[in-house]
Amino acid sequence: MNILTAEHITKAYGVRKLLDDASFYLQEGEKVGIIGINGTGKSTLLKILSGIEEYDEGRVIYAQGMVVRFLPQHPVFEPEETQLEAVLRENQRSARDALFVSEAKSMMMKLGITDFEEKCGHLSGGQKKRLALISILLSNADVLVLDEPTNHLDGEMAQWLEDTLRDRKTALIMVTHDRYFLDSVTQRIVELDKGKLYSYEANYSGYLELKLQREEMELATERKNKSLYRTELEWVKRGARARTTKQKARLERFEELKNRKTPESAQYVELGSVASRMGRTTIEIEHLKKSFGEKHLIEDFTYIFLKNDRVGFVGKNGCGKTTLMKMICGMEEADAGRITIGQTIKIGYYAQECVMDDSKRVIDYIRDVAEIIDTPEGKITASRMLEKFLFSGEDQYGPVGKLSGGEKRRLSLCRVLMEAPNVLILDEPTNDLDIATLTILESYLDTFPGIVITVSHDRYFLDRIVHRIFAFENGNVVQYEGNYSDYLLRKSMEEYFNAQAKAGNGKDATLESADKPQAKLAPGTWQKAPRKLKFSYKEQKEYETIETDITNLEEQIAALEEEIPKFSSNFVKLQEISAKKETLQAELDEKMDRWMYLEDLAARIEAGETIS
Repeated sequence: MNILTAEHITKAYGVRKLLDDASFYLQEGEKVGIIGINGTGKSTLLKILSGIEEYDEGRVIYAQGMVVRFLPQHPVFEPEETQLEAVLRENQRSARDALFVSEAKSMMMKLGITDFEEKCGHLSGGQKKRLALISILLSNADVLVLDEPTNHLDGEMAQWLEDTLRDRKTALIMVTHDRYFLDSVTQRIVELDKGKLYSYEANYSGYLELKLQREEMELATERKNKSLYRTELEWVKRGARARTTKQKARLERFEELKNRKTPESAQYVELGSVASRMGRTTIEIEHLKKSFGEKHLIEDFTYIFLKNDRVGFVGKNGCGKTTLMKMICGMEEADAGRITIGQTIKIGYYAQECVMDDSKRVIDYIRDVAEIIDTPEGKITASRMLEKFLFSGEDQYGPVGKLSGGEKRRLSLCRVLMEAPNVLILDEPTNDLDIATLTILESYLDTFPGIVITVSHDRYFLDRIVHRIFAFENGNVVQYEGNYSDYLLRKSMEEYFNAQAKAGNGKDATLESADKPQAKLAPGTWQKAPRKLKFSYKEQKEYETIETDITNLEEQIAALEEEIPKFSSNFVKLQEISAKKETLQAELDEKMDRWMYLEDLAARIEAGETIS
């Protein structure tokens, strides 16, 4: 049953049309993801559907008695209210409602809010976003409309929210850049493109396939129309001896073809990799320590970044990731240890906080860094660089203050890359960036001839970019090889084997009886004595070498992945590389399964388990 319908919606700001005769519907319990380039009107659409913002034309129809709750990008709370008071007020609940208060506190703790009495005026933007999210999740709304709900959530929180929304019966409309989140939660993707809405009955993976099919059909139709146009043009040029009804129809068709609107190709950010030359010394961190009061963030961290390193730092909010990035950039002092920056190193820092002078013109914001840079494509001016980031000539001479939050983030990224760094430090780069920009950024980083260091909670981005993870774990920065999914797998296996080892430490009745002297058995009741579990010779040899085998396979797969961009136009070579990668991946999966079995067996042997 339709519970929300928007028909023929038009919304413009001045001459700029964000929505042009756009229509949208929502079924009961349906979960819809809205995607599109920043600045095209996604947040405006959410506000219109929530009844918060007016539209110029059309109508929005709600089911009778339906309640809608909206999560904005930047929530606002009363400064003197406590966090708990804000949640209660937003849901029109009393502090005497013990069951609701208990549920609220439980959810607040899940999202890292432990001081329920802290005043809202003391909260950061990220803390306010989480508080607003909690308030909405606790409501009895029929429809949740969420604008970037995963921003400011760490990986564990994002996973919890994903599970919560997927299992919830409430209808959902959301804008998010988190592609794994979209894949897991949504049943339909709606794309906002040049004022029009295109609906795809699929999650994000299915959307990519269906969108490709739609664009190929549009191109095929356009090719057919061009062929027909040429035919009609030839006929008109020859002229007609008599204007019969049939000939008039052909003339009308010619005019229709001549004046038709051709499909507009989608606009995407286009980047050519550019970086300054890098010498022998990169960035060397030795025995680094950092604390704030009693809170120890970093204890004795040492690492030397390699040329072309792709490193991701992960951990809970407030664990010290951004602090470490700022220490590398020289913006924070370490308590102990040393950071050595090579003479040729040029760092480009893309910070979480996007602080800009709103009165400055867009083009001047870029020219402050450089007017012209050299790239593999040749010299690029500040204006041309802005065009690559979808800022047209008119937009370039407007004030920064007129840009949306996502457009400001895109502009900030443009400025960082205009500096031509050879080390990119990206602190939460996926926050407020649209998926199209993220996709191109990822492609840019594939060929970037320098070091990439990123702090991110975006699982897709980390899987796509990094080859090494550093996890903040109780003040220690622990290294894991592979991408984020590899890290999660290692962590889950560690937890499993730790649990197995703990379970094996307690002596059960069988082990206790095995420790006691055995009574003499009566004739006919002899049993084979229990013996200690141990590796066979073959298993022992395999156990000693399997981790090296796994590492070698991972390196071979990584090397093949690096080869793929080089043969983008050679289909035969790509097939050959893909087949080889599939074979190695199957071998790696088999080795990983075997490694898990051997680790489990080793834990049981260490616990002294016996077999009869």
